[in-house]
Amino acid sequence: MAATRKNAYDNIAKKRLPVIVRGVRTPFLNSGGAYSDFYDYELAALPLKCILEKTGVAAKQVEIVTMGMVVQDVETTNVAREAMLTAGYPSTIPAYTISMAGVSPAMGVMNVCDMIALGRIDIAVAGGSENFSDLPIRMARNVRKRAVKLATAKSTGQKLKILAGLRPKDIIPELPSGVDLTTNMNMGTACEAMVQRFGVTRAQADAYAARSHQSAGAAWQAGHYDDDVMSVTNNSGSTVTCDDSMRPDTTEEKLAKLTPSFDKKNGVITAGNASGLTDGSAALLLMSSEAARQHQLTPMAIVRDYQITGVTDMHTEMLLGPTMSIPRLLARNGLSMDDIDVFELHEAFAAQILANQQALSDDKFAQTELGLDKACGPIPIEKLNPWGGSVALGNPFAATGGRILATAARRLQAEQARYAVVSTCAGGGLGAAMLLENAEFS
Repeated sequence: MAATRKNAYDNIAKKRLPVIVRGVRTPFLNSGGAYSDFYDYELAALPLKCILEKTGVAAKQVEIVTMGMVVQDVETTNVAREAMLTAGYPSTIPAYTISMAGVSPAMGVMNVCDMIALGRIDIAVAGGSENFSDLPIRMARNVRKRAVKLATAKSTGQKLKILAGLRPKDIIPELPSGVDLTTNMNMGTACEAMVQRFGVTRAQADAYAARSHQSAGAAWQAGHYDDDVMSVTNNSGSTVTCDDSMRPDTTEEKLAKLTPSFDKKNGVITAGNASGLTDGSAALLLMSSEAARQHQLTPMAIVRDYQITGVTDMHTEMLLGPTMSIPRLLARNGLSMDDIDVFELHEAFAAQILANQQALSDDKFAQTELGLDKACGPIPIEKLNPWGGSVALGNPFAATGGRILATAARRLQAEQARYAVVSTCAGGGLGAAMLLENAEFS
């Protein structure tokens, strides 16, 4: 087997292909926990530093760094830059941040893969981070407007007049709402609309959520995450080594007792079958296949192709990103569902996964909205997120994409499979899908 692998890797090295060499992430923790004392850039810096330590690549050899972040602090809008400097990378390396909802890290990986394929660079680090424990909380707009005027007011009288326009309600801080500007819907309400359109039941959603939690617990117990999850010691000296939102003892019966979170009367989504707001960060080391060979690093996966897309109907398809992107990606590469052994999808909600499964099976949807002859069919459940997903492991928005890419690459090796598809839905009706190939099969 060792000789076979060497021949395969030598073969792909000649073709200048973008490859995933390694993925690293922090444990994903419920907000308000051990990461509460970290600024967002400090949390983002952790895997950027760790991935170099694990691979032996020198920071100066990295040619670009990109990270996704959805909820950004105005003081560190280019968090990738602050994070890479904090992690010890030279200031001569450029870095940029992508804010594209949940597809932010996928977009970053796509960007650097294009650069690698075109011969612009050979080594890059891409990832994402989210720290809901350090939210950018604003004052009311009336306060903000008057604060700007105060800065230029020249007399005491002018300042008093400006301040006189403030009201008691203006002193209440404003948390980020999570509401989509175009539709005025939050993601939970948008998912409930999908539930109604595609006929997902509460029992189905609870069953899927229970599977996610139980699978995550089993995967941790089996050691599947040991190599990819770093330990983190916070500013108080506490060390965390494992995700803390999964509940392996969850059952459908326990989940059935929870009340709906959005549609209180007929809703499907509850706190038990939805992903929670979680803190965490992740990073991937990407190289040209030739650079990986030169550094004597074994690629985990070749990044073969990718698709970024948006939905047609923002009100009833908000989280249908996988349905909009996966069939197009497969068709362009002459592949079918049967050709793919590994699927890793972001689980914003259990019901979101199930709605996508229904849409992937709908010939009319494929014809009218995707321009395809017929539907590609649902994802075989045994191939989908068998190590758990975001419902159990948590969802630090821009870090989740790094997690599922690393897990897909790891599964290709563990299962000796050829192809993997990784897909994400996102706020704003965005979606992404990526096709990975095990280098041993190339």
